[in-house]
Amino acid sequence: MVRSFRVLAATDRGLVREGNEDAGLISPQLIAVADGMGGHAAGEVASKIAITSLAQLGKILDDGNIDEESREDLLLNICYSIDQEILDRTAEDASLSGMGTTLTALHLTDRTIELLHVGDSRAYRWNGKRLSQISVDHTVMQELIDQGRLTPEEVHSHPQRSLLTQALMGDSGIDPVLVSLEAKSGEKFLLCSDGLSSVLSDHEIEQILKKSDDSEILEKLIAATKAKGAPDNITILWAEIVDTPSTHSELLGAANE
Repeated sequence: MVRSFRVLAATDRGLVREGNEDAGLISPQLIAVADGMGGHAAGEVASKIAITSLAQLGKILDDGNIDEESREDLLLNICYSIDQEILDRTAEDASLSGMGTTLTALHLTDRTIELLHVGDSRAYRWNGKRLSQISVDHTVMQELIDQGRLTPEEVHSHPQRSLLTQALMGDSGIDPVLVSLEAKSGEKFLLCSDGLSSVLSDHEIEQILKKSDDSEILEKLIAATKAKGAPDNITILWAEIVDTPSTHSELLGAANE
């Protein structure tokens, strides 16, 4: 049986930023969000590098002859390749200095979901009643939570909540995370940039999911974020695992420029 993602997606500039530095990927077995940083055009360049590189890898991952170990190596190594390309582009063009991007992706196999993650763009699982974050933020605040020095509630309003401990910035000493999780047909997943998750709490997102049809979710999440100021770009992928094949692929945001 060939499983695939059925995806609804939206990306929005928000109410403060002049451009959209977020990028996203939709494909039958691979979806991703990248949140660029660096200002001017640089963030857009970095997130586009990440998403277009991942999209090319997706074509290789679809080869049924690749074993699990090789697939995992390919997923991890794409982060180092992206990091190197960012470094090379910065060396070529000094105006891009300091650019970087997060990357959070889900790859669907016959039985599992593989989560690839660097930064603070998030992946959540939705079981119809409860929203569970399956990624772990690579932020200073998350380290303080892990140490018991802050609570998640305190972090949500903290002025330094977006300080990253890992990002793809070129020769940045990254340690990408790749985990494999059991996943069943019918399960739903939410991927988003921190333009959503730094404005709306998990509880607020969960309440919208509970009260909305799939077709309404993206619009309601973006509207709720804008009602609270939307200081950053917002990118959201709402994905369901289905037992039907798909051929739909799409690049979003900066990756589609």
